Amino acid sequence: MNHDEQKQRVVQAPNLAALTVADHDWDVYAQLRSWKELQTRDQKPFLVVELADVHAVIEAKIWGDAKDAMEATKAAPLRGPVKVRGRVKEWNGKAQLVIERLKAIAPGEAPDGFDIDQLVDPALAPVEDLCCRTLVFDIETVPAFDRRELPPTVAEALADNAQRKEMEPQAVMGMSPFFGKVVSLAIGDGDAEPGEDDVTVLAVPPDGVELADCPRWLRPMGEAALLRSFWALASRAETVVTFNGRGFDVPFLVARSLIHGIPARVDLMSQRFGLQPHLDLFELLTQRGRGPSKLDVVCWALGIESPKEVMDGSMVAPAYERGEIVRIAEYNAHDVRATAAVYRRCRDLILRYRADWK
Repeated sequence: MNHDEQKQRVVQAPNLAALTVADHDWDVYAQLRSWKELQTRDQKPFLVVELADVHAVIEAKIWGDAKDAMEATKAAPLRGPVKVRGRVKEWNGKAQLVIERLKAIAPGEAPDGFDIDQLVDPALAPVEDLCCRTLVFDIETVPAFDRRELPPTVAEALADNAQRKEMEPQAVMGMSPFFGKVVSLAIGDGDAEPGEDDVTVLAVPPDGVELADCPRWLRPMGEAALLRSFWALASRAETVVTFNGRGFDVPFLVARSLIHGIPARVDLMSQRFGLQPHLDLFELLTQRGRGPSKLDVVCWALGIESPKEVMDGSMVAPAYERGEIVRIAEYNAHDVRATAAVYRRCRDLILRYRADWK
């Protein structure tokens, strides 16, 4: 095989995880997660593209000499399926896909080798109606174990940590993903106007509790299904919005997902001060020690109804023990409504004027 023939050789990859450094081009189907345009030191434009499927999320480059690929990427629907051709090269000791061609797959189109189930998390099906561009969420957690049944060394570590924090061990358990679990996850569309059914709650009823006359905004499920649903929804959102999500909600979800063997499909922890894919309003509005910046304080200052008038975090675990999952879900939903209201105020008065927001 001569050099020209070798250069033109193309191999169809089964998925993104199969892409490796090779002496040929790859064809692969993927979901176009995002793109951003930057410039080289010579002021030449290039694109940084994020591609995803159920096996991996990767970052690829499109250089200025692939103008057709750049234009096709900009025109393709975000979160939509695309066919990509490119070569994987080594850059600074890491493999990197350099895209040469990109084509959006139109609805109903089914080219050879294309399987939409390889691009979209199957966990999305039960919650697909909740997909939105700006996903606002909040969680509620409770202890997952009876601490009297913990191994001695684990119980000792828990007691020492509680003593250092001057907290009850039960309270510490609910705050730790190794001792606690997620029992409620409220989801709202940050760009939607407030309404009667503007928030949906995924909730885990206590063992033996059956929900009679379950509210239409509440969806009972197990914790594992809740976690899978969250990551599937987060993978479809352009921006995930929280209040102190970096400090609590996201690390808790990541660790619980690890325990359940569930992939955490979206990176919501890197780029602490970035606005996307994770906008933590606490980081945006923090006073850096100048004063309290809790959600109820921010709501009070902005004239937004505080969720803490309904319940507070210390009441969640006892309410769960009493089987009051609907009450917890209502409180959780109030948190998301408040966070969404703060987001809309920040979006209109702060974010739209920032160069790093789109």
